[in-house]
Amino acid sequence: MGLNADNVRVVLEKPLGTDLASSQQINNDVGSFFKEEQIYRIDHYLGKESLQNVLALRFANVMFEPMWNNKYIKSVQLTIAEQLGVEERGEFYDITGALRDMVQNHLMQMLCMTAMEPPKSLDADDVRDEKVKVIKSLKPLTIESVNENVVRGQYTEARDMKGYLQELNIPAESFTETYVAIKAEIDNERWQGVPFYLRTGKRMADKVAEIVLNFRDLDSHIFPGSQPFANRLVIELQPFDSVRLCVQVKTPGTGNNVEVTPMTIDLDKQLTGRRPEAYERLLLDVINGNLALFNRRDELEAAWEYVMPILDNWAKNTQAPHGYAAHSWGRKQRVNYWRVTAINGTKSSSIV
Repeated sequence: MGLNADNVRVVLEKPLGTDLASSQQINNDVGSFFKEEQIYRIDHYLGKESLQNVLALRFANVMFEPMWNNKYIKSVQLTIAEQLGVEERGEFYDITGALRDMVQNHLMQMLCMTAMEPPKSLDADDVRDEKVKVIKSLKPLTIESVNENVVRGQYTEARDMKGYLQELNIPAESFTETYVAIKAEIDNERWQGVPFYLRTGKRMADKVAEIVLNFRDLDSHIFPGSQPFANRLVIELQPFDSVRLCVQVKTPGTGNNVEVTPMTIDLDKQLTGRRPEAYERLLLDVINGNLALFNRRDELEAAWEYVMPILDNWAKNTQAPHGYAAHSWGRKQRVNYWRVTAINGTKSSSIV
């Protein structure tokens, strides 16, 4: 008795609920004992320096914010790819799946940080107000439109690696998705007409989390070898923290050919001093009473509202998820947004 003073804080881990109704019930139950300013809904992606750095890149540099809109950007890709399978987490994962585990929280936070309008300040509610506006501006999906804009997949056996259905504690008839790709649209003045591709998967060809802004093409190309849609900004969250601006530069020699070259900022090397881990940073914020990097209730519930038509569609859909070979980028199905499209070392692939 008497333990719940004003300086008491409670931390809630994701996924908070399994759908909108269960999330609301949890929030109601917790809210009956704690004030909203005491509740810290944690998402460790918000503790990543590289994701927080998106706001600094946009709002502290004059060369980026004027071009951060549909006049200059053709598409945006948000990717979280994992090489690992479900490992020993089969019992948990089979009732969760990639949509609840990654999309409704981590990818939604990446979307908000990328697409939000400039907040009035960096105070908690000013930042979170703008994030809520992004989610509520998403063009709603319907049960019918899910079939054209969302793909679910499940990794299959390949070489010496098990398929999802062969993993420990996975039912042989499971339809649980290990891969999700979504074509989303933000219905506001800044982003009208720009597709946002959200995708995540287990047992993919590489481990990477990144935000890719693909810029529009020039009206004309006067240099030989010029590539369409060559300019892109890549913000890498894992396995390394980096920012790459891909530009076309003249190939050395007597000709006028150009080639795509990344200008890279290696944040792991450039920023000195100890960098706290994501959870470490967030727990320090809990102690210090800083809510800026935690989900507010209306933000969380707006995210659940967006994904509910997907869950409703899948609950009625008797078609098994599309199979993709373990340690691959998946197969193309209707919409080509499977592959990581950024120049990553010596690897490059097509632009969506």
